Amino acid sequence: PVIEPEAKWEKYCTMCPHVLWDEDAQIFKMWYSAGHMQEADAIGYATSRDGIVWEKDARNPIFVPDEKNWWEMTKVEACFVMKEDGWYYMFYMGVNGDYHSGIGLARSRDGVTHWERHPDNPIVAGTDGLWDHGGTCKTAVLRTGDGYQMWYNGANDYGEQLGYAYHKGFKLFPD
Repeated sequence: PVIEPEAKWEKYCTMCPHVLWDEDAQIFKMWYSAGHMQEADAIGYATSRDGIVWEKDARNPIFVPDEKNWWEMTKVEACFVMKEDGWYYMFYMGVNGDYHSGIGLARSRDGVTHWERHPDNPIVAGTDGLWDHGGTCKTAVLRTGDGYQMWYNGANDYGEQLGYAYHKGFKLFPD
């Protein structure tokens, strides 16, 4: 493994990596989840020159649950990060006290500190009685010609399935 749980906050596992190449800095940037088995607790950050040897950030974890937000009061994990217009946008999984999950959005200028959560989080959540009522998680996002496409896992009592959401336009945060 290139990242193992070593710090106290990482507990038993490291998982769900998302890696970007920073052309200007000539470095790989990784956001990863760590904590308990099955579902991690928080999100960490590491960098690498070669993609094999990683240096974990001393400020880890860089993104933790916010107990004031009911939908993510227990855990945050499994993020997807993209950089646009001077911002790092992180789509992430939040877990509430009943262990139902939703997908949130946050942004940061440096991708490590001062994360600002979207005021309408969760931006994608399960619907009672439907295929994703147990929660939504583990997203991937693609910028297209007129907006963003998102694929995500939706869970119910019978397992997980893939879902799709679309955002028209390029404004991800309100003014």
